[in-house]
Amino acid sequence: MITHTARAYDTDIRPVLWIDGPEPIVRMLDQRLLPTRTVWLDLDDPEAVARGITDMVVRGAPAIGISAAYGIALAMHQHARVSQDADAFDATLLRVCDRFAATRPTAVNLFWAIDRMRAAAASVAGRPIDERATRLIAEARTIHDEDIGYCRSMGDFGAALLPDEGGVITHCNAGALATGGYGTALGVLRSAFAGGKRLHVFVDETRPFLQGARLTAWECVTDGMAATLITDNMAGSLMQQGKIQAAVVGSDRIAANGDVANKIGTYAVAVLCRYHGIPFFVAAPTSTVDLACADGAAIPIEERTTREVSDIGGWAPDGAVVRVAPEGIAIHNPAFDVTPAALVTAIITERGVARPPFAQPLRQMVEAAERLRR
Repeated sequence: MITHTARAYDTDIRPVLWIDGPEPIVRMLDQRLLPTRTVWLDLDDPEAVARGITDMVVRGAPAIGISAAYGIALAMHQHARVSQDADAFDATLLRVCDRFAATRPTAVNLFWAIDRMRAAAASVAGRPIDERATRLIAEARTIHDEDIGYCRSMGDFGAALLPDEGGVITHCNAGALATGGYGTALGVLRSAFAGGKRLHVFVDETRPFLQGARLTAWECVTDGMAATLITDNMAGSLMQQGKIQAAVVGSDRIAANGDVANKIGTYAVAVLCRYHGIPFFVAAPTSTVDLACADGAAIPIEERTTREVSDIGGWAPDGAVVRVAPEGIAIHNPAFDVTPAALVTAIITERGVARPPFAQPLRQMVEAAERLRR
């Protein structure tokens, strides 16, 4: 287990928590309401946890995986309270895992976490049902704790790649809110600030869900990182003016060849960086690397509700919503795009930094991480 000490620009933001007790709950920070309201949802129903992932109460690939692990643990704890039948336990576990696998298609960390929960249950097959349920709770907590450690390691590896001063652009939210805590891309920036680098973060608003404007900006303000919010279409102009020296983003799935799926608009940032000679870094744990996916063309891209595009505030579960598009207009709302490996300067993982060509170093990092967990 990797351990890290607290440092400047650290954060105590945790988007999802397991709360123990006779009737445990999964506690989620409702990110749809940030930054104007901080609301925690205490969920005692596994189906509510699954809906929380689909409805983007929690989002970000690592946080989705953690939430699914907790939801599976909650379901199986509740099952163990009413039945000690091994066949019924296995059947329920299969059904619950399938339910969580259907919540978001692009984030491979989700399926990685589900596979780990299945393996954990299999490792204690034949044991009393209460013991198997307890083992699943422990595995979910381990997944969460490991993710925070991985983010801190990524932060240290990535900080060394950034300039000592200047502007760094990021897209979407790849911070503590998107992970178990600390963050991937924003974790790199946290570590850079902690190491004394004089950087300024340019935060893309990230239409249409505004994860940059609502979430990354909130994290920067909360944790004291120098930052400026910009609209997505300002990025090229700032690069042209020499105000941006690097880009760092997260990822929801990385193909075996290094193609990167991330929030829609990431590809445009990468193209702009290449034209202006600016390094484009991706920070993601090895659990985001899908070796079974040969290239970006094989990555499933989630299509989300048209309301997110047609309405301002269309992401929120309540409150004022203002329609800005005419009725009857066709709307296309893919949640992600794919950045070709040829546009990526380096991929930062908890195992180190992969540089092109990516296929061999990514495979070695994933295999090393798997060996470490055995």
